Order: sequence, then C-alpha cells, then structure tokens
Amino acid sequence: MNLLCNPTLTYVPTPLIQNPSKRTSKIHSCQLISTTHKTRRRCDLYDLHKEVVPYAEAWSWQKAIVTERRALSDRNEDFSDSLIILQHHPVYTMGTGSCDNYLNFDVSNAPFDLYRTERGGEVTYHGPGQLVMYPIINLRYYKMDLHWYLRSLEEVVIRAISSTFSIEASRVEGLTGVWVGDAKLAAIGIKVSKWIAYHGLALNVTTDLTPFDQIVPCGIRDRQVGSIKGLLNDNRHRVEDYDLNDDQDLMHTACKSLVKEFCDVFQIDFCQKSLQRSATQNSVGLAS
Repeated sequence: MNLLCNPTLTYVPTPLIQNPSKRTSKIHSCQLISTTHKTRRRCDLYDLHKEVVPYAEAWSWQKAIVTERRALSDRNEDFSDSLIILQHHPVYTMGTGSCDNYLNFDVSNAPFDLYRTERGGEVTYHGPGQLVMYPIINLRYYKMDLHWYLRSLEEVVIRAISSTFSIEASRVEGLTGVWVGDAKLAAIGIKVSKWIAYHGLALNVTTDLTPFDQIVPCGIRDRQVGSIKGLLNDNRHRVEDYDLNDDQDLMHTACKSLVKEFCDVFQIDFCQKSLQRSATQNSVGLAS
C-alpha cells in the first residue's frame, strides 16, 4: 500500500482516502486567557475548541507556523511559541512508520479520510468531542529532550482531568499517552524539526468511541480507549457538578483546564491570537 502526504507547506494536503460528506468550517477566536505571573516565554493561543476543523487545514496551519518559527529561530528572533486547540471532523491519521495491519478496513473504502503524517506513533482517530492540542514549541527554550517533552504533555492531561473531574489518570510504563486503568484517554504523537516540536495530543472528552473499533488504536491490541464523559457516567468517577447531558459544557470545562495546566507545566504566558484564512488560497494568515 502506498501512502502519500503532500510535503508542500502552503497547500492543504491531499488525503489518501477522502470522504466527501463534510468539508467546511468557520474560524473564530475565544476570550483572552491571561496570566499574572512575572515575565515568562510567550505562547500564542489559537483557541478554536468550539469549532470542528478539517484535519488537512489544521495540518497546514501547523506547518505554516513551523516554517515561520524556523526562519525566526535562524535569526535568533523566535520570541514566542504557539498552541492551537480544536476539534476535528472524523478522520484517521497514521504516523510516518505506521503499519496498515492496524487498519480494520480496506484502505480503498475507508469510513473516513485517512492521512499518513510525519508525526510519530501508529494509527489513531480524531473526531468531534475530542480536544486536540497542537503546541508548536521551540524546545531550545525549554529542554532539548524528547522524552521530557512527551512526559510534560502527559502531565498536562493528568493534572487537568484530576483537578477538574477528580479522575485519577496515570502513565503506563513503555507506552505514550494518558490512561485510566486499561483505558487510554489521551493519545500523543509529535514531530520535531530543528528542535521545533509540532503535532501534539488528543483527549477524548465526549467522543463517540465507535470509530476506534475500525482500527487498532496506537497499535495496542490488548487495551481499550475511554473518554471523560464515559468515566463520569461510571459511578466510580461520578462528579455531581457536571451535567453529563451537556457536552458543550464538558468540552469547555476540559479545554479551560487543559490550557491552564499547559501554562503551568511549561511556565508560559498566553497571548490570544486568531487564524485568518484566505478566501481564494489554501493558506493561513496569523493575526493578533
């Protein structure tokens, strides 16, 4: 099977298999999230967590930002990082070395769009109800250690769901991600180019988990996936403060907590930004 991705940074990548039933999304920015700490490294926040964004568009945004950051870094002018947070239309993505044996469908008749990307890791699913965080971070200003970075992303999720939902999550030795028992709540896959990291993490909040049945998530056959809503519906994790019928409230609450913990773990200050799309080109403009 020959899986291709478009390496050109200024155009939306072409999916291996494209489902034509969905395509458009609008872009907006949310309230400014500010901190009151002493001066720390700045992180531009693109908060689209209420939006469902096609995967190819978000992928293109990331690569555009990475290209800009690399140029700034070469001139010693890279003064800020970036964080995009959003939801995706249903899509399967594969890491650069992913094996097609982990697909439980014929690639020529995939249920949703299927992309091979440059991130690490095996196949996973993204869809509505899942918060996806794409940090674009220059690790030269933190720690030039990929294991440290992966553990830090895990720490963001572990802190967020513990402090907000009283769900005690953990790591599993030898695996990447965040777990509650045998259920994986958050998947992580990154790419690093000249110490600038991108791609990121996906946390199942109110996600319909059925599409995971069509793959072997992250190539792990003996474990399952879970969601925050599913755990809250379990009496062992029930939190009376949340209306389990209000998915938007759960998503907003989880997003707010993730952003806060990301700020604390990486010791950064957020600066609200917005994404502006050209009506005639498949490119993205960055604006304050």
